Amino acid sequence: MIDQATKTKLTEIYLLICQKYDSELQYHCQRFSNNNSPRFTDQEAITIYLFCVHVEKRFKVKEMHSFIKRYFSDWFPKLHSYVAFSTRINNLSHVLQLLSESFMEDFIPEACSDKFSLLDSMPIITCSGKRQGRVAKEITDKSYCSTKNLYYFGVKLHALAFKNNNQLPHPESIVISKASENDLTVFKEKWATIEKRTFFGDKIYINKEFFDQLYLQKHAEMLTPIKAVKDQPIALKKWDSAFNFQYSKAVSTVRQPIESFFNWLIEKTDIQRASKVRSYKGLQSHIFGKLAAAFLSFVF
Repeated sequence: MIDQATKTKLTEIYLLICQKYDSELQYHCQRFSNNNSPRFTDQEAITIYLFCVHVEKRFKVKEMHSFIKRYFSDWFPKLHSYVAFSTRINNLSHVLQLLSESFMEDFIPEACSDKFSLLDSMPIITCSGKRQGRVAKEITDKSYCSTKNLYYFGVKLHALAFKNNNQLPHPESIVISKASENDLTVFKEKWATIEKRTFFGDKIYINKEFFDQLYLQKHAEMLTPIKAVKDQPIALKKWDSAFNFQYSKAVSTVRQPIESFFNWLIEKTDIQRASKVRSYKGLQSHIFGKLAAAFLSFVF
């Protein structure tokens, strides 16, 4: 039995999606065919996906379809078969990306700082490294995740987030790359043009020459924990150990919330597991659909 609060939430999500669709999303999924006005609308498909992830915690498309068929068939009488519904969601992958970006941009908390940003990445796994990855080869490859001590096939989700005191950081930009892509390379390509910003990252972002130039050109700097110098004399290590420990601890404390943000994403959407994905569009819809569903928390 579905309670009234759940029905109200579904209605709220549908009205929000309709508003977004009419104002911006419709221009990115126009159909130039005889089927340009389907009876089961894009708004309904997106609403079902976001509602099932955000409210019902049903993360697989087949589970979503079965749930709606069982409990909301009178709300969505034109809902297609599971295969047709899955295909529709995959074809809306670009729209889901735009929707997640819209939620990020439209609902930035007032407490966020535009002077300090946190950086990190996490793996999205299509299969373990023991197998041969065959899904979405355009953007996936094999890499090693030191945090999980795991070789895997998949992609990386890179996040640049505004520091938000005493709360989870608010994402400013999300980038998807191949799993083997270096985090510093992604920073150089996507975020090195940002001016007057202090970034907090882990040791992967250490590159003194590059960031010295960045500070001169953009007045932006990168703060990371201090990396041990190879073959440094023991006397020098001990001399600097107290400062290095305290400095590294301070930087790690500031950037720790970005790790909590990723844990929150995983808990809310199970985004990290993409083993059921079977295509490039499927992987795109998995990632950005789950992000959009999580970012509904900014709205409600």
